[in-house]
Amino acid sequence: MAFSSFWLCAIFISLVFGHGAQASHHVYRNLQSVSSASSYQPYRTAYHFQPPRHWINGPMYYKGFYHLFYQYNPKGAVWGNIVWAHSVSKDLVNWTPLDPAIYPSQPSDFYGCWSGSATILPGDKPAILYTGIIDTKKSQVQNSAMPKNLSDPYLREWVKTPKNPLMAPNRANNINASSFRDPTTAWLGKDGWWRVLVGSKRNSRGMAILFKSKNFVKWIEAKQPLYSAEGTGMWECPDFFPVLSKSLSGVDTSVNGPDVKHVLKVSLDDKKHDYYLIGTYNAAKDNFIPDIGFESYVLRYDYGKYYASKTFFDYGKNRRILLGWINESSSQADDIKKGWSGIHAIPRKIWLHKSGKQLVQWPVTEIEKLRTNPVNWPKKVLKGGELLQVTGVAAAQADVEISFQVNGLKKAERLDYWLDPQDLCSRKGAAVRGGLGPFGLLVFASKGLQEYTAVFFRILRYQNKHLVLLCSDQSRSSLNKDNDLTSYGAFVNVDPLGEKLSLRTLIDHSVIESFGGEGNAVITSRVYPTLAINDKAQLYAFNNGTADVKIKRFSAWSMKKAKIN
Repeated sequence: MAFSSFWLCAIFISLVFGHGAQASHHVYRNLQSVSSASSYQPYRTAYHFQPPRHWINGPMYYKGFYHLFYQYNPKGAVWGNIVWAHSVSKDLVNWTPLDPAIYPSQPSDFYGCWSGSATILPGDKPAILYTGIIDTKKSQVQNSAMPKNLSDPYLREWVKTPKNPLMAPNRANNINASSFRDPTTAWLGKDGWWRVLVGSKRNSRGMAILFKSKNFVKWIEAKQPLYSAEGTGMWECPDFFPVLSKSLSGVDTSVNGPDVKHVLKVSLDDKKHDYYLIGTYNAAKDNFIPDIGFESYVLRYDYGKYYASKTFFDYGKNRRILLGWINESSSQADDIKKGWSGIHAIPRKIWLHKSGKQLVQWPVTEIEKLRTNPVNWPKKVLKGGELLQVTGVAAAQADVEISFQVNGLKKAERLDYWLDPQDLCSRKGAAVRGGLGPFGLLVFASKGLQEYTAVFFRILRYQNKHLVLLCSDQSRSSLNKDNDLTSYGAFVNVDPLGEKLSLRTLIDHSVIESFGGEGNAVITSRVYPTLAINDKAQLYAFNNGTADVKIKRFSAWSMKKAKIN
């Protein structure tokens, strides 16, 4: 059987371990309990994974089941009292809860069982590596646990290795003990040695420290990190995996060869975003060499709210799956009032783009089982300034696919100087009329359009090249100004004339996942409208540019509720 993996990674570590940086979620130290959830839950998602209540911050495929281990506070809707909760699924959509898998019980994790990953060893034996906290100074070490009963397909009980801790920071290399966490899935080299990465930093240089082992118990630190970069700060939740250059299929984490590229992804604690590089793994020298153009972290899985992500190889369906954490846009008080905080994004299949210069993502096909009551439009022209309401679909719980076509590029706005796409989307929101765009969808729109979140394209011209900008404009997403109303943006790697300008948007009460250009760029938004709630929410296709655009395809479905915990 191929080796497989799962993840469990959490962004709260930056605050717990006292770096002084502000995390993008809310922390309550020494928390004992928080008020229970309100009976009215307009923002609770219907098909995104979350526990019944309280705070959460990944998955493994093993003998026919997907296992989702996640960091969870069983006593409140904010950070604290963290355990490794555990749910299982046959389809990555419907989940059944089990008892927590791991909680503090040894000197090597007495002050906390934090993030980690797992590898399936020869003989179908899963092994977890996870970060433990050993003292009040938040010193971090790496530990291991194994299933108590391999014949149990649910893997309900785990036993910690008595030789824990297995890895500790090397003080001689000036590694701070509070900056040493989040072991990756291990991979097996042709020399018979296992390798694993641990995220760390030295001053402002982020790094992926490499450890090697023959028996998965005694680990030796390599002389050099697999890769490091000055000025990037702490590397949380590193992930290192192969992708095929000529296929959409996934491969096991230990695979390497001439048709293989490697991806190194890190969650940058200073920026609270996930970034990745594409390059080559030199197994002989145990180093990672980024491709030309990837000398710095310039690409992201998701340009919205998405962090602490990890991939795993689904050997059952021969694909690599990406799962990430979506944190909140609401205030601390609102989190406590609604009684829960944090969800997981829809699992995404991930592969290398034919150009070799980026990754492509798409929701797993299993989510389509929830589609119902389809609505299809014929091809139609969407005139400049036109707004068309989508009826027959549950606008607060839907899956929408729309493709546009432009007739020419003469009306594309000129961009005189380069701007970050998020800045562009903030300056040129849906209400700012352009030439070719903005055109797209108004999601969670209220009657009268006092509230809406706009997901749209805008075509620009910069230095004789045309750029396709994808925006998620949250500036009018809620009348509650305590919410985060940030707008997000990304450039989409598509030819505006030669390829469809496609947009798929998953809508689920308080989350919007948008896939532009058939998964070439993704933006996740978390919104909390006050008017556009449940059956009060409306959905529109719109064009606020001066040039007409054609809707080549439009299909939308209401989404059934998944069985989640």
